[in-house]
Amino acid sequence: MDTSIRDIDKKKFKKYAFRYSKERGETAARIRIPGGHIEYENLERIAKIAEKYGNGTIHVSLRQGVEVPGIPLEKMEDVKAELQPIIDSMNINQDNPGEGYSASGTRNVMACIGKRVCPFGCYDTTALAQRIEKAIFPHDLHVKVAMTGCSNDCAKVRMHDFGIIGMTEPQYNKGRCVNCGACVKWCQKRSVGALEVVNGKIKRDPKKCVGCGVCVAYCPTRAWSRSKEHYFRLTLLGRTGKKNPRLAEDYMKWVDEDSIVKIIKNSYDYCEKYISPEAPDRKEHIGYIVDRTGFEEFEKYILRDVELGEKVEKNPRLYWGGKHYDRW
Repeated sequence: MDTSIRDIDKKKFKKYAFRYSKERGETAARIRIPGGHIEYENLERIAKIAEKYGNGTIHVSLRQGVEVPGIPLEKMEDVKAELQPIIDSMNINQDNPGEGYSASGTRNVMACIGKRVCPFGCYDTTALAQRIEKAIFPHDLHVKVAMTGCSNDCAKVRMHDFGIIGMTEPQYNKGRCVNCGACVKWCQKRSVGALEVVNGKIKRDPKKCVGCGVCVAYCPTRAWSRSKEHYFRLTLLGRTGKKNPRLAEDYMKWVDEDSIVKIIKNSYDYCEKYISPEAPDRKEHIGYIVDRTGFEEFEKYILRDVELGEKVEKNPRLYWGGKHYDRW
């Protein structure tokens, strides 16, 4: 007899990353791919699951994970067993090995391809995505994290609870400069115009510079180089949804990686304390919680035990707007 959705534990069903389906008696398995980076062996394993248990298709989700649809509900335990080598290979945390993914609340950590491939990437986005994944997963709280290698923001990080934008402090070696003006030209065309020629020399305006690294990418003599230190712009509490979608606001710039990881981890304690008891399955956007408690209370939690570097510039008070669907 075919298994019905009425015959299973719905909370456990969703917790272990299986999706409701409009097709009676079927589900879809959600597979995490932190940073969007996966080895081909695991792609082959996913394909075999789709062929053996699903309907032969794979859906690439908007959050860089994949879903295998068309799985009969009675085959979920078999699929969990097939998922285990993928989970082990990708070194994803598990509470109960053999039970599939241990939570679905904290969403897959997203990242652009970063400096491993892109000439504009200021850091290794995949490595940071995997580090953050290890720090915050598994957890039932509804948290979205995304990162991008530079201010081009190919990952659209301002639509997430935590958006991480790579920065570099351009280093100028005047001995290599031939005054060709390429850096000034491309900073004006592809960035914010933070460079100018003054008395035959290149001058950078540090207050205007967004740390994008365009000058580095276009300098033909390598007079410009990226700083050894990795810096980031951190944006907070963007979201989509039915009530009040909005873009994240800048909270810090020139902040270091360790501080960002601590800030994200600390936000979970804040959510645990203030999440609405009426939130279904303990899923509520952090921004809605902050709207209730005020930003100051949120900031008190996220900055706990965080030592910010001297270069950090912090926005003292954040305000969000956005579209309210209940208003014209």
